[in-house]
Amino acid sequence: MPLNRRRFLLFSGLVIGAAGSGAIACSKSASQATAQAADQSMTASAATATAVSHAAVGPAGFFAPQRGDIRLAVISDLNSNYGSTDYRPEVIAGVNALPDWQPDLVICGGDMVAGQSLSLSASEIATMWTAFDEKIISPIRNAGLPFAVTVGNHDASSYQDKGQFVYVLDRQEATKYWKGHQPDTDLSFIEADGFPYYYSFQKNDIFYLIWDASSANVPPEQVAWADRALASPAAQNAKLRIVMGHLPLYAVSQRRDRPGEYLNQADALRQLLERHDVHTYISGHHHAYFPGKVGNLNTLNLGALGSGPKSLLATTTAPFQTLTIMDVFLDSASAIYTTYNMNTQQVVSPQALPRQIVGPNGRELRQDVSLSDLTPAEQAQPYVPSEA
Repeated sequence: MPLNRRRFLLFSGLVIGAAGSGAIACSKSASQATAQAADQSMTASAATATAVSHAAVGPAGFFAPQRGDIRLAVISDLNSNYGSTDYRPEVIAGVNALPDWQPDLVICGGDMVAGQSLSLSASEIATMWTAFDEKIISPIRNAGLPFAVTVGNHDASSYQDKGQFVYVLDRQEATKYWKGHQPDTDLSFIEADGFPYYYSFQKNDIFYLIWDASSANVPPEQVAWADRALASPAAQNAKLRIVMGHLPLYAVSQRRDRPGEYLNQADALRQLLERHDVHTYISGHHHAYFPGKVGNLNTLNLGALGSGPKSLLATTTAPFQTLTIMDVFLDSASAIYTTYNMNTQQVVSPQALPRQIVGPNGRELRQDVSLSDLTPAEQAQPYVPSEA
């Protein structure tokens, strides 16, 4: 794949001692990155031109990354067991720590409540949204942080049978909650008629588009809308375009590699995003962190902050909860991910992640790896289904 300024990724070497101690960063070439330990990924221009001029900011007990022009705090899959109104300690700790990272925007990749059970009543679902408001949104709102979401399958699944939503109560209660709290998001909407399922907004020269990927099918009318919205002057005049949906394009985690757990027609959707020069597609649902790329599109597969983290395909590493800080550098259209293992509060090293993930519907490379970097054996690596 041809390299350009946006796509040429480097890793920043980061030496971490005890939680909260200082770090030593040094940029290196992509070929060096695959052979040396690293704890952050970044583009070349971000490493050499801008990172040194930005202050390091973070909560006590966590490594403090150098701030980009724009900082996004990205969380996903917060919920616990069906019907639960409680959240794991990692979720509460992560949410309470968000203001100390000083993000410009908090983004949630879905599964904010624990629905998708036909045994739940409307009042039980409404109670879950009340708990979400009290325990998750209120601390964010009280800190004055803008907040963007995409609905997950446990929030308001779009799965249909015979043309009707199967989880109709989930859809009704999610619509009711978010219609009442849309002003709380503090977003500058461009199109919001479909909020919270599909909408667009702009903040700090970045154009964001959210579509309803709460099941394996993004509705055709939303795909057509996304095509128009991403081609609009507002989108194309922005310095960066980011798209988010709950389900990923390509499978990355164990027991989520069967049909229905990733988007249908992934290649066609990716090509639509590439055609409009989308920088990153952000998704949740697979409960495993992997900063990937397919073709000319970056993918940020978010780990679960809540219950049920999963291991990546073809790995034996124990799963863990994560929270990601994404620092964006506008002039170079580049980003740095600092992802924390919320069980240990340590930064996740990209070098501890696979160089690629081969799933049932495609190959996803780690962002610092090109296809030409792979050995013949890696290039021939087959997809091996995970155990059910």
